[in-house]
Amino acid sequence: MSLLDVIAVVISLTAIFSFVNHHTLRLPTTIGVMLIALAMSVLLLLAGLVFESLNAHALTLLNSIDFNRTLMDGMLSFLLFAGALHVNLDDLSKQKGVIAILATIGVVASTFIVGGLSWMVFDLLGIQISLGYCLLFGALISPTDPIAVLGILKKAGVPKSLETKITGESLFNDGVGVVVFLALFGIVTANQPTDGGQIAWLFVTEVIGGGLMGLVLGGLAYLMLRRIDNYQVEVLITLALVMGGYALANSLHLSGPIVMVVGGLLIGNHGRRLAMSDKTREHLDTFWELIDEILNAVLFVLIGLEVLVLSTDMTSWLAALIMIPLVLMVRLVCVAVPVSVMRLKRSFSPNAIKIMTWGGLRGGISVALALSLPLGAERDTLLIATYAVVIFSIAVQGLTIQRLVKSE
Repeated sequence: MSLLDVIAVVISLTAIFSFVNHHTLRLPTTIGVMLIALAMSVLLLLAGLVFESLNAHALTLLNSIDFNRTLMDGMLSFLLFAGALHVNLDDLSKQKGVIAILATIGVVASTFIVGGLSWMVFDLLGIQISLGYCLLFGALISPTDPIAVLGILKKAGVPKSLETKITGESLFNDGVGVVVFLALFGIVTANQPTDGGQIAWLFVTEVIGGGLMGLVLGGLAYLMLRRIDNYQVEVLITLALVMGGYALANSLHLSGPIVMVVGGLLIGNHGRRLAMSDKTREHLDTFWELIDEILNAVLFVLIGLEVLVLSTDMTSWLAALIMIPLVLMVRLVCVAVPVSVMRLKRSFSPNAIKIMTWGGLRGGISVALALSLPLGAERDTLLIATYAVVIFSIAVQGLTIQRLVKSE
């Protein structure tokens, strides 16, 4: 299938699933389209037992889509910028200490705890996966996904301070998580030396360098926006910031996600207040909200459809089901410990730990990183575990977070 054919099929499916969800299920769009795509995938698997050609056509479509590149090198830049564009920088600044700890120490701690525990679980079940690959699983599943979090928290009625903490953490910890994943990936596959200094330098260049680059590019876009009052050109400038900035970051081996978050925060706050007319703000918001909604829906349709390529090994699926409470338990520990310590000097909402734990959703970034692992039995098992955690996170946690908040 040509690229245009693949895009046409995916967009058409997304439109149909969105219509069905809006007309019948009335769930949040991301959750609804993912569940419909999952249901269709299961039906295709069952129908494939009788009509093998159905599965063959579906697999041909999915094999035409490189999920990792589609998300990490395509959709992610737009989604992160659109999400950061509507985050209040003053609110974020008030929670910067909590966000910084959860997005760095929390991610690293979770990586090693999940990695160690999953290695023990796999060993008990007789699944041979090295500790290195288990640590990679810990790295890819530990960051909360801003794409999943932002869309659901908007409608959950979470207290503003908690929403800012969860949103801020999710915006920054995926960049940190990707760096941790890349460092471990280099060690496990022997593509990079295991020297601690080089790992530290990788973190500095990717994360801190990405932040500085986001400030520079966002600042240049801001200066351009201030000099004109034409919403078509101003929207085009923000589009160039996203596409050009992300491509430049990748070519310089800096964290593209961090660049997008910092650039989006700068344009969404200082740019919105000081460099745009009311007319420009209205058109800019409409444009990026539309981009955000469309790409979110497409992403979650792809997540639902990708289940067709998973292995049917029952032992791996049993391990995957065990990973769901295990990852949640580690999330609880990595939230509860720093929050409990920080409570000695600052106040938190009474149910902050519970809501931050349950509201820490996993999503497409985890799936994309899992799909980037080298082909083999270890990848197949870890991909199943990743899918189980992501699907539970979005479908169960995402649908019940509002009820949890209201019950407190």
